Amino acid sequence: MRRRELILAFGAAAVMLAPLPLSAQSSSKVWRIGVMETTSMALNAPNFDAFRQSLRDLGYVEGQNLVIEYRSAEGRGERFAELTADLLRLNVDVIVTRGTPAVLAAKKATTTTPIVMAAMGEPLMVVASLAHPGGNITGLSGYATDLGAVRIAGLYNMGNPVVPPQWDQLQAAARKLGMEPQLLDIRKTEDIAPAFDDAMRQRAGALMVSVEALTQENRTLIARLAAKHRLPAIYVSKEYIDAGGLIAYGPSYPDLYRRAAIYVDKILRGASPSNLPVEQPTKFELIINLKAARAIGIEVPMTLSVRADEVIE
Repeated sequence: MRRRELILAFGAAAVMLAPLPLSAQSSSKVWRIGVMETTSMALNAPNFDAFRQSLRDLGYVEGQNLVIEYRSAEGRGERFAELTADLLRLNVDVIVTRGTPAVLAAKKATTTTPIVMAAMGEPLMVVASLAHPGGNITGLSGYATDLGAVRIAGLYNMGNPVVPPQWDQLQAAARKLGMEPQLLDIRKTEDIAPAFDDAMRQRAGALMVSVEALTQENRTLIARLAAKHRLPAIYVSKEYIDAGGLIAYGPSYPDLYRRAAIYVDKILRGASPSNLPVEQPTKFELIINLKAARAIGIEVPMTLSVRADEVIE
């Protein structure tokens, strides 16, 4: 299969896949929101900015009636337990999480403080049902199952409990397309470069990168190694394209964060997380980086480019 046909098949497989502002809040109340993230505020800027703007639209102003306590695990999932404890010591009114390890740590630490998932791979791991979550957790699922040319490698952290089911689905999707899946299991930053070497030894023709704490923290490294090895890689969110990646198709994470702020608002106005249904992504993005394509010698077909929400020249 030629590289042009490869990227067309790769992209085609991937694509197959407002409340009122606050008016009755007490002017003397200062709400404290804890945010537990996989990466730093700088790396998470597009998503966190959308979250902040949505809160402002709802009447919450930092320094007046709102304090946001931002905590980052810096790509190390084992840190979420201590970060949760830190936020609980501050008596936050709500904890906002991203990713499975973060919400699992929060769920283990508290059954009373409301938890809003800005994005979570498999919410049924922490709620009774999507329609009726029960308990103190609700929010948004960031799961997109139909993503996912030749041998396709999956760069996945199998130590993250939400990842093995995603790998199973990638295997099934790849085989339906006549492709051979190859697992590149990474557990720490030092595993990433050797994983690419293994992919090249096995003659991988394309790479699927999971979205989770380790790959988010190292997205610039991953994009650089993909370019170095001239390996077409597809990601699940735009932040990887901003770091130099080739193509992304998945939920709009800024939109998820905007909607997470709406959940926070409802809880602060008295709603119980147990009665707020977990919602699925409603806005998806296809983003293509033509500069990255040229760097690895790929010509992106016009049929794919015209379907893109954003094309980076």
